[in-house]
Amino acid sequence: MKNVIIIGGGSAGWMTASTLVKQFPELNVTLVESPNIPIAGVGESTIAGINEWMNLIGVEDKDFMKATDATYKLSIKFNNFYKKGEGFHYPFSYPYTADTTLGVNDWHIKKMVYPETPNSDYADSFYSIMALVNQNKFDKNLDDKIPYYKYGQSTAYHFDATKFGLWLRDNICLPAGLKHITSEVKHIKTDEVKGIHSIELENGLVIMGDLFIDCTGFRSLLMDKTLKVPFESFEYMLPNNRAWATRIPYTNKEEEMVPYTDSTALGNGWVWRIPLWSRMGTGYVYSDKHVTPEEALEEFKDHLKSLGTDTTNLEFKDLKMRVGIHERTWHKNCVAIGLSAGFIEPLESNGLYTVHKFLVELCRTLLRCRDGLDKTISVSQYDKTIYNTTTKKLFKEFATFVAMHYALTRRRDTKYWNDCFNREYDPNPLDENISQVYGFKNFGIDKMIAREFHLSGGFPCIASGMGYNAIDEVVQKTGTLFTGPGSESLSWETCKKIADKLSRNPQRWEEATKRCLSHYEYLRTTIYRDDSDA
Repeated sequence: MKNVIIIGGGSAGWMTASTLVKQFPELNVTLVESPNIPIAGVGESTIAGINEWMNLIGVEDKDFMKATDATYKLSIKFNNFYKKGEGFHYPFSYPYTADTTLGVNDWHIKKMVYPETPNSDYADSFYSIMALVNQNKFDKNLDDKIPYYKYGQSTAYHFDATKFGLWLRDNICLPAGLKHITSEVKHIKTDEVKGIHSIELENGLVIMGDLFIDCTGFRSLLMDKTLKVPFESFEYMLPNNRAWATRIPYTNKEEEMVPYTDSTALGNGWVWRIPLWSRMGTGYVYSDKHVTPEEALEEFKDHLKSLGTDTTNLEFKDLKMRVGIHERTWHKNCVAIGLSAGFIEPLESNGLYTVHKFLVELCRTLLRCRDGLDKTISVSQYDKTIYNTTTKKLFKEFATFVAMHYALTRRRDTKYWNDCFNREYDPNPLDENISQVYGFKNFGIDKMIAREFHLSGGFPCIASGMGYNAIDEVVQKTGTLFTGPGSESLSWETCKKIADKLSRNPQRWEEATKRCLSHYEYLRTTIYRDDSDA
């Protein structure tokens, strides 16, 4: 393998190109981009795992943020998913459990003792960065005064995805010698054994390569249209397949530039709200099986108006989504990255997540297949199979995680939410993931508790926010709630002490963050200090 051809630009194409030119400088990398096909450009939110990929290619926040209209992100807020009028956060950090009895399960003891405790209190009780989120502040915590908050591991970004792709092109790819061709694909010649033989372009060029990477978005020009790799739909548990997107101006940056993505459930889906430096991105993700596009647009506009937004001059983009993944993301000499491989839906900002996760796996595969002496790369079918298994498992686990936001709802006020409430989910991935995270395989009720929540990860945050509690009064009364092997069961008095102790944490977090600047002020005085807006 010497010549790699990437078909498609956008964030997926340029992230792929950046990864390869940084990790495998011995490869000849060419990116072919259509001058006529618009970039989707609405993937403006990431999760904390993006920093793993940033580390891989050697990029820091100060390098790209100003050029991409970026802001920081510490959490995702979910409004009206559990019940109308209730919300909770999923913060990107580690829970503080140093003074607990049963780890994060102490909160479920608190909920049992004080049933009126709001579900949002789970994040407030364990995650110190929630003090930043709740006060609309930001800090990198370089002095470690905010416990269990590590900037590089707990922070993600909001940015303009189109600008991010262009920044990668101009600052990483082209300086490294990548060949960039702007032309339409005219014809793709296949080979029964290899897969893709060559690609003929409108400008007359015929390009041959050893590895072709499909970054053509939902068109999936190589993997789907050419190689006909079957597509596995996930609509059975993720019904949303369309979205209306638009951009709105700020009225008050100090208040509206929050360090989190806001997700608000409506009657037939949910609305994202993403604060960038110069404007906000927002969109309504919905199911066209429950509402027409025209009705969804009106519902979206009504929501925006309720927030004080004048919709008269806004431009709305209609997006169709293909929810699921190809049976194989590496087939013969073709790899699919981004939307061409698969897509879950925008909830939990997973679009770019699968891009950088798949790229890390691709790098590891190529590295294992590279000879240490002359750096030649030869990929066996076994290596491809392992890659396919790994990426498919990662995708299914995240899809299950997203499905939980609907499966655990208590809403039944519209047909859409009633269908979510009554939908039958595939028990295999759902049970497998819940059992791994909640400990079904490791703890029985005779040993500890029925649903033990592990210390980190998104499942406990979402489950607790959606009212799915690990400990309740029934478990306590059975006498099977222990602090460990050989210990006595927890009395109600002991449970109350645990609950009261946990209640002191939010005040500690707030005290530790008093010194911090607002999110807007932090950005204004650091990243955008030379900007005219400053």
